[in-house]
Order: sequence, then structure tokens, then C-alpha cells
Amino acid sequence: MKRLFVPCAVVLVVGLMVFATLAQAQAPAKAPAQAQGGAKDKAAAMKMSTVPQTPEWKQLLGLVGTWEGTMEEGGQKIPATVDVRMTGDGSAIMHVLGKDSPYEMVTMIHPDGKRLLATHYCAAHNQPRMALVPSAKPNQVAFTFVDGTNIGPGETHMQGVVFTFIDADHHDEAWSSTGGGAPALFTFARKKK
Repeated sequence: MKRLFVPCAVVLVVGLMVFATLAQAQAPAKAPAQAQGGAKDKAAAMKMSTVPQTPEWKQLLGLVGTWEGTMEEGGQKIPATVDVRMTGDGSAIMHVLGKDSPYEMVTMIHPDGKRLLATHYCAAHNQPRMALVPSAKPNQVAFTFVDGTNIGPGETHMQGVVFTFIDADHHDEAWSSTGGGAPALFTFARKKK
């Protein structure tokens, strides 16, 4: 049976290569500028959802960059980093806490219709989704738990996060979990190039 499989696989690969070559040879030639313009026209013609330019979204856009600071939990201060960038043609904010560490966690902040969601890919191996809620102060953006994946009954998961904007180069993040206790407080300063 193994002898038949190898020749069949070779025939299949060669056949696909011949088909692709014939299809390319029969297609009308396009000038590079024409081909590129066609792709742009298709993208412009696609119907895409809009990203609501809410005050909270605009505040969160200010996080784009690299940050260094500390995490305070249980009376201890531990060095911490966060990298924030845009993705999805400006429709999502990718927040990477502890980049390249064993405990790296990603939070994707994105619109869902008229609301903002934060999906947190946690080192606890679960993915809580949190929705924007009214915050206590105008310089804060707060999210609270809505639902999640890979969260079993009684398992600890993130309950919420509050971003506090101090100025263009300083912000705090307070992450709370269902495990109880005070939120883990991160204090960050923008890393200068």
C-alpha cells in the first residue's frame, strides 16, 4: 500500500503543477499597474464595517507603543512590559503584556457593532471577553466580564480591567480576577526610542 501512495502523491503534485501552469498561460496578461489597481478597486468596493470613533476608542489608541513599568500584586513590585499596536486595518488594538515571556498574554480590543470588547488570551489558559462599561473618571476606560471560552465552573478568570490615562507617556492598568483580592496594578511609562 505504501508503494501506491508515494507514486499517487507524486502524480497528484505534478498534475497540480501542470494545471496551474496551463491556467496561468491561458489567462490574459495584465500590466503590473493594472493588476495592482484591480486589487485596490476590489478593496475599495468591499463592504466593511466601520470602527466607531468613540472617546474611549480614541483614548485607547493613545496606548500604541512600547511601555515599561511594574506590576504590583500582594505588596511586591515586579518589572513589566506592554506592547500595543494596531492590526486589522485599524479595527483592533493588540495589547501584548509580557511579550516573549512564558506568561505573555494578548488582549484584543475591538468594536462589536456599537460596543467595544476586550478579549483577553490569558496565561490561565482561558479567554474571557469583557465589554466596555461606564468608568468612574473621564481619564479611565473600563471593561467588565461578559463571557468567555475555556472557563470551567469555579475556575479563576479575569473579571475586568481599568485603563487610567495619566498623560501621553504614563498610564496604569488595574486587572481584577474572580480569584478575589485587590486588582493587580500595572504602572507604565512609554519607552522612548
